[in-house]
Amino acid sequence: MLGRREGAGERRRQKGKSVEFLADYAGFLAKTVTVVVAALVILAAVAALRSKGRGKGSGHLEVHKLNEFYKGLHHRLEQAVLDKARLKLAHKNEARLAKAAKKAGEHKPRVFVLDFDGDIKASATDHLRHEITAVLSMATPKDEVVLRLESGGGMVHSYGLAASQLARIRQAGVPLTVCIDKIAASGGYMMACIGDKVISAPFAILGSIGVVAQLPNVHRLLKKHAVDFEVLTAGEYKRTLTVFGENTDKGREKFQEDLETTHRLFKNFVAHYRPQLSIDEIATGEVWLGQAALGKQLVDELKTSDEYLAEKARTAELFQLHYVQKKSLQERVGLAASLAVDRLLLNWVSRLNQRFW
Repeated sequence: MLGRREGAGERRRQKGKSVEFLADYAGFLAKTVTVVVAALVILAAVAALRSKGRGKGSGHLEVHKLNEFYKGLHHRLEQAVLDKARLKLAHKNEARLAKAAKKAGEHKPRVFVLDFDGDIKASATDHLRHEITAVLSMATPKDEVVLRLESGGGMVHSYGLAASQLARIRQAGVPLTVCIDKIAASGGYMMACIGDKVISAPFAILGSIGVVAQLPNVHRLLKKHAVDFEVLTAGEYKRTLTVFGENTDKGREKFQEDLETTHRLFKNFVAHYRPQLSIDEIATGEVWLGQAALGKQLVDELKTSDEYLAEKARTAELFQLHYVQKKSLQERVGLAASLAVDRLLLNWVSRLNQRFW
């Protein structure tokens, strides 16, 4: 009997602890939600007041001289390899050559280095357009623009705009070199082909001069469950293929016709900037690695961007440009709120662990 009473008492104590824990948890959760909601309301109100009458956050142009970067690498290696006497002599010779060049009034050509890391929407175009505007305000035909390009392609209109930005450099008569280390396919190659010179790493992916469009259709699924979906249009080809409606052969033919038209424009665009290509041979949607792309004349030389710029740094002044978009107040508020929630959740998990352990 005594053992049973002790067992029942222990169960009551455990149940009491569980109820106490749930009450503590509910209280803590309520406090957390209240704090987060209050903080978001206050921050949103502040954001609304400060952003009233303002446009999108402004940005600024950052410029870095890459010669200093390469020189720093060289000096660090010298310090590790040479003894004090040889290091002193090397620095003395370097200073003497720099002084002589300055006295002779030598002016090295300038190379402006841009970067484009493309997503499906070519979002980096927003920065590229400002960087090119800045470059063209100073660059002359004696200078050079080097674009380090990485993109697997994306939306036609987005990459069309990005390519048009690069065309501004060609139209200004400023030499344009495009370096591809990993991939420039589809819309990426649409941009790359504009270069006066296209340089590729040996195993970079190039080509894919084709057009693709795909979409699911769930019309039969909706029909099976007796769900109607109406598509009303004004204009015979306002809608050709749809996701929910019933697609027709006529709609498919029109959609295919539009794809063929876009492909033809793509081919003509590439052929205009690289007339040496056998456009019908390479505009099949296929891709090639750099070594094979050289044989197809998709590129002019096999070399990494690091190798090319390091060589240029010996004879030219290299300036890397990067346009930085300042985050709007709303974006900063959202980021701060997200971090605050993360901290609160981390605190709750910590307390939960302490409770169990």
